[in-house]
Amino acid sequence: MIQAFYTGISGLRTNQTAIDAVSDNIANVSTVGYRGYNVEFSSLFEESINTQSASSSVDSSIGVGSKVNATVMNEDNGSLILSDKSTDLAINGDGWFSVQGEGNPLYTRNGTFTFDVNGDLVTTDGLHVLGTLGNNISNGILSPQLDEINLSDVSTQKNLNFPKTLTFPSISTTKASFSANLGIDDVTRSVSAGVIDGQGVKNDLRLEFKKSATQTSPGVQWDVVATTKSLDGTTLYDTQSGKVSFDASGGLLSSTLSSIDNNGTSVAIDLGTEYAGIVATSGSVFAGSSSTDGKQAGNLLGYDINSNAEVVATFSNGEQSSVGKIALFHFQNDKGLERISGSRFRESANSGEPIFYKNTAGKNILGASVQNFKLENSNVKLEAGLTDLIIHQRAYDANSKSITTADQMMQKALNMDA
Repeated sequence: MIQAFYTGISGLRTNQTAIDAVSDNIANVSTVGYRGYNVEFSSLFEESINTQSASSSVDSSIGVGSKVNATVMNEDNGSLILSDKSTDLAINGDGWFSVQGEGNPLYTRNGTFTFDVNGDLVTTDGLHVLGTLGNNISNGILSPQLDEINLSDVSTQKNLNFPKTLTFPSISTTKASFSANLGIDDVTRSVSAGVIDGQGVKNDLRLEFKKSATQTSPGVQWDVVATTKSLDGTTLYDTQSGKVSFDASGGLLSSTLSSIDNNGTSVAIDLGTEYAGIVATSGSVFAGSSSTDGKQAGNLLGYDINSNAEVVATFSNGEQSSVGKIALFHFQNDKGLERISGSRFRESANSGEPIFYKNTAGKNILGASVQNFKLENSNVKLEAGLTDLIIHQRAYDANSKSITTADQMMQKALNMDA
C-alpha cells in the first residue's frame, strides 16, 4: 500500500508537468515561429516478478513510480502563412534568425521584421536583427552596387541599420551601342541614345546617316554625323563625322566614327559588326535602338528583403543594390536551446555555440531557403495537443484515484487491527 502512495504521487507530478507543457503548446498554437515541447517519461524503479516461463507474455515487473525524463523541443517546421510585407520572412528548413537581446543574442524562427524610423531592421518590439552589412554605404552615397553579399564570420554579425537617405551616384557613359536598318533608299536616317556626362546629367547622342555622294562598288557607303546636345537642344557639346561602309548584302564592313565628347566625357560609339548592329539591307527599315553603360543618380525609395535574405535598396532611377544580408544561425543540437519566452531562445551548453554552414568553396551560406511575404506559423497541431491533454488528464485522475484507493485500504487495515 505504501508503494501505491509513491507510485500515485509520482504519477501526479509527472502528468502535471505534461499537462503544463501541452497547455503551453495549445496556448501558442497561433504564435508565429513557436516550437512546441513534448514530455518524455521513464520509470523510477521496477520490481521483477518470477514467472513459470521466461517466454511468458505476462509482464514480469511492477513499476514503482515514474519521472519526467526530458522536455524535448519539437523540431518540425510549422506551416507557412502569407503576409503582405517583404520584411516578413519564413525559414524553409533548418536555421534561426538572431536578434540582439540585452547582452546576448537571442534566436528565433519568428521573422516578423520591419524597418523603424531610423532605417534599422528590427522586430515588432524593437530588437535589432543581426546580419552582415555590405559596407557599400559611405556618407549617404552607395558604392559599389552589389548583387549579393557574402556572410562574414559568426562572431562579426552586427545590427542591420541603414540610413534614411541614400543616393545612388551617377555613372558616366563610356560606350553607346546602336542597331538599325538604314535600308537602301537615299533617305536620311537617325538613331539616338541617352548618355550621362561627368556631372550626372543626361544628354542626347544622335547619329544621322545619309548615303555618300560618291559610291564605290561593290557595296554601299553612308556618311554619318554624330552630335551630343543637352536634352532641350540648347547646348551643343560636340560634333563628329565619319563614313560607314557596307557590303553588297548590307552587312557592316567598317566605320571611321569611333567616339565623341559628351560634355567632357569621351563616349565610344559601337555600330556593331556585319549584321549585328547598323545594317543597310533591302529588308524592313526600322528606326533603331541603342544601349549605354551610364546611369543617372537616384534617391532612395526604400528597403526591401528578397528571398535570399538580402536587404535591397531601391532607387528613383530604377536601380537596386544589396546593402546587407540577414544571417541564419545553426546549432549542433537545436533541442538544447534554452527557451526564454514564446518563440525566442538562447544558446546553452547543450546546444553548443552558433555556427554557419559552408559551401564547397568554404564560404558561409544560409543553409536553408528564406521566403519573403511569408511567416512560419506554430508547429503545434491543435488536434494533437487536445488529444494529448485528454490523455494526461485521465492519467492524472487515475493516479489520484490510486492514492485515494490506497488510503481507503490503509484505513480498512487499521480498522481490522483494532
